[in-house]
Amino acid sequence: MPDGSIAKIENLRVEFQTKSGTVVGVEDVSFDINPGETVCVVGESGSGKSVSSLSLMRLIEYGGGDIAGGRLLFDRKDAGQIDLSETDQDLMRTIRGNEIGMIFQEPMTALNPVFTVGRQLTEGLRLHKSMSKAQAEKRALDLMRQVRIPEPERRLKQYPHELSGGMRQRVVIAMALACEPRLLIADEPTTALDVTIQAEILALMDRLKRETGTAVMFITHDMAVVAQMADRVVVMFRGNKVEEGTVEEIFENPQHPYTQALLAAVPKLGEMTGTDLPRPMRLLGRDGSEVPPITGSEEVLLEVKHLTTRFPVKGGFFRRTVANVHAVEDLSFTVNKGQTLSLVGESGCGKSTAGRSILRLVEPMEGSIFLDGKDVMALSQSELRDARRDMQMVFQDPFASLNPQMQLADQVSEPMRNFGIGSSAEMQKKVENLFDRVELPRSFMQRYPHELSGGQRQRIAIARALALNPKLIVADEAVSALDVSVQAQVLNLMLELQAELGLSFLFISHDMAVVERVSHYVGVMYLGRIVELGPRRAVFENPQHPYTQALMKAVPIADPRRRKSDKDLNFKPIPSPIHGLDYEPEKSVYREVEPGHKVLITDSGY
Repeated sequence: MPDGSIAKIENLRVEFQTKSGTVVGVEDVSFDINPGETVCVVGESGSGKSVSSLSLMRLIEYGGGDIAGGRLLFDRKDAGQIDLSETDQDLMRTIRGNEIGMIFQEPMTALNPVFTVGRQLTEGLRLHKSMSKAQAEKRALDLMRQVRIPEPERRLKQYPHELSGGMRQRVVIAMALACEPRLLIADEPTTALDVTIQAEILALMDRLKRETGTAVMFITHDMAVVAQMADRVVVMFRGNKVEEGTVEEIFENPQHPYTQALLAAVPKLGEMTGTDLPRPMRLLGRDGSEVPPITGSEEVLLEVKHLTTRFPVKGGFFRRTVANVHAVEDLSFTVNKGQTLSLVGESGCGKSTAGRSILRLVEPMEGSIFLDGKDVMALSQSELRDARRDMQMVFQDPFASLNPQMQLADQVSEPMRNFGIGSSAEMQKKVENLFDRVELPRSFMQRYPHELSGGQRQRIAIARALALNPKLIVADEAVSALDVSVQAQVLNLMLELQAELGLSFLFISHDMAVVERVSHYVGVMYLGRIVELGPRRAVFENPQHPYTQALMKAVPIADPRRRKSDKDLNFKPIPSPIHGLDYEPEKSVYREVEPGHKVLITDSGY
């Protein structure tokens, strides 16, 4: 190409044919990507980001789309410039994976569950590079080391389900990089990952880009990741490009009202410095200052003491228990009425298990749980069913927790029907009020879950949790998969409900900036234990435990002048939580740094 760019999208238009007529996925989009450059494409769900990338790979046809106009120019290494929109699928097979690599959003669906990781990594190398089996295996091992997967020899023989989410995502990245493509398309590659793993993967992609001169098209809705990675930014809204510029221009001088609103909705770590109480987010199009800070009360609602939950590991011919996974170990904390305690930590630290143990969805091994003076551990199954009216859970994935065959109105009223609360007219009125409360139109009541976006589904899950007027809501990663603006709306909704109804939240999350926004108290978890616990301000502004400090360092900040360097990311590998039957864990002993701010005294890796 005369201007030296590797890929150039010109006036792209993509249409989908549906029952109700033609839907335009991308209306008119143009931008180019140069060698060694990262172009971040940002926007909310439905803005056409992924449609653009799937068009460039010519995978959009398989998803029911049709490239209705425009050119997709790509500069091949030895064969010069071609227009991908007119290339036949045989040639596209040669280009895909070999010259254009793609990292998909959901690693479990991008990997084949019936083949080992090694087989999937070597497949592309043998196909495109004509390597022998031994050569391909050697290259696969190098790639696994490059993406920093521990014990790579063993991992190559494992299947995708045996790896954690972060590991699977690294395998997908290794597969995309295997043939050293000229263009790498990364579609939300870090959305579901922990802060620390996300930081490592971003640093890895940046390093590989510098070393190989690969051009990167990075699709994301996380503005902090954009600030960390981008050279140039393309902002998309409803199928159109609304703004393009260097990363500094976009962050420091955004021109389009949508870009300005998008940046205003981003929670930034450190924004709450100097304040004690949670404060609502600013929303797209309106200021979020109408809800006063929420004080709550100092009266204890939930008291958890020495909670321990372990899962048996079976093995041998008779499937005997040979070891235990120590998921939650000696956990103690309290949640006050009308306040929020957040549990933060990486995947596998036991925070979700802790939330489920409190509701006894998972049976704890030992410990005591008191909710409003009621001993939850001593309840029989029927008593526990009644007690659950006071404690509800909002799960991470609303699509999995909603019934796909039930209308939304029935799903929200189901808890009331289960407990025989109110006549059908009263139930109908209550459901209408709940829909108003979570800011969904009443016309949605006859819809089904698949007809809603992720943020709308999460609001239905919240409405259903509120149906029984609970005292405590356990929110397990309730906003982790949502867009910035939708996340801001859902968080504000939770804060408004807390101010209005005096709700208490146990908020489980790995997003430190969100936790800083909504919490009164914060507990940092590592390997099943709370390593630091205290008022939000104390933990964020004066972190004492080395693990808390490492976690804070890893959080990307939505400011391109404050990028993280590799030396900020010195994480120790997390030891295994699996121990033999004879293992006796030590008790958790804390020292008080200041009133209410406690740090675990430990001799473990941290």
